[in-house]
Amino acid sequence: MEHKLFYKNPYMTRFKSEAVSTGKDESGRSYAVLKETAFYPTGGGQPFDTGTLNGVTVTDVEEVDGEIRHYLTAPMAEREVEGEIDWARRFDHMQQHSGQHILSAAFEDLFDSQTVGFHLGSETVTIDLDREELTEEEAEEAEKLSNRIVAENRPIIAKRVSPEEAAQYPLRKELSVAEDIRLVIIPDFDYGGCGGTHPKSTGETGPIKILGWERQRKKIRLEFVCGQRVLAQLHQKQKIIRDLTGILNAPELQLSDAARKLVLGGKTQEKVLEELRGILLTYEAADLVAENNGHVISRVFQDRTIKELQKLARYVIGEKEEAVVLFVSENGDQLQIVCGKGPKSNGNMKNILMGVLPLIEGKGGGSETFAQGGGRAVMSGQALLGHMHAGVQ
Repeated sequence: MEHKLFYKNPYMTRFKSEAVSTGKDESGRSYAVLKETAFYPTGGGQPFDTGTLNGVTVTDVEEVDGEIRHYLTAPMAEREVEGEIDWARRFDHMQQHSGQHILSAAFEDLFDSQTVGFHLGSETVTIDLDREELTEEEAEEAEKLSNRIVAENRPIIAKRVSPEEAAQYPLRKELSVAEDIRLVIIPDFDYGGCGGTHPKSTGETGPIKILGWERQRKKIRLEFVCGQRVLAQLHQKQKIIRDLTGILNAPELQLSDAARKLVLGGKTQEKVLEELRGILLTYEAADLVAENNGHVISRVFQDRTIKELQKLARYVIGEKEEAVVLFVSENGDQLQIVCGKGPKSNGNMKNILMGVLPLIEGKGGGSETFAQGGGRAVMSGQALLGHMHAGVQ
């Protein structure tokens, strides 16, 4: 562990070292292995550090076969190396990881709910709790306890111990290793094995805020943020609230009511509009029947949906039971088709449709009395209608 400077001092941002090997992996990425490094490699749910080695950008850090590989944007030839860590990223990870320890311990202390999964994402953090349900009251209680531990600014202690020494602590879960055991301890609150980087006290974690949760495979996946991410979330949400207060013309505390009224009003208006569309279609159907003396009623429309053509066709059949209805709509580079017949007419609508679909590379289906489909506009709607007429008995 002597070569892992991030364990000796997680606050180290600059260091000097030597390159012991360089190369490329199987995918062609250049990497360097150093005698010692402050770059944390991906592991234990915590992402890797980024930064530079001799000014060359480090894009990834992985531990492979016991060596820490620093993947670079360009090969590095120098033996002497000066490294610099992206401190903002490192400290963010330290805050989120310590916050996870605190929140997980809170759920275990309060509700005996163990954490069985952990993911530190670029914007939020998640833990999987070994339980199937979680109430608002329980989440709030765990959040309050977590922030009390933060406010008490308790020390966060990382130490190497032997298996015998580890057995003396009330560990939150069973250790995953039998040697090189590293414990992270918040006295009188949390004791666990961990290989991540952490601040020296809970106060540096900053506030902990639960964002939400959902049930996944009989577990609760809980999403939260800590420290600077809480401020980022607050800034983002406050901007949205300011925008909504202007759009809805309501103060912040009344936004929910204003939005609810708007949605309900919109649904009511949509229902009224749908009823009015239906009335208009009945008038349009009556006009089509009046304009056509024969039993075949056909028309080419522009930009009408299948649903609208179906309704119109059924209204026409309702007006004239001996009618055969053939409708085509030209919708950009697509043609839509609806054909139907009344109870007092002859013919097979599915056969008419299937007879013309190959002409437009189309698809569709239906029954003897009603069918619909569509395809590419490789011909005009009027030309397609002519082919459909040929199939009417």
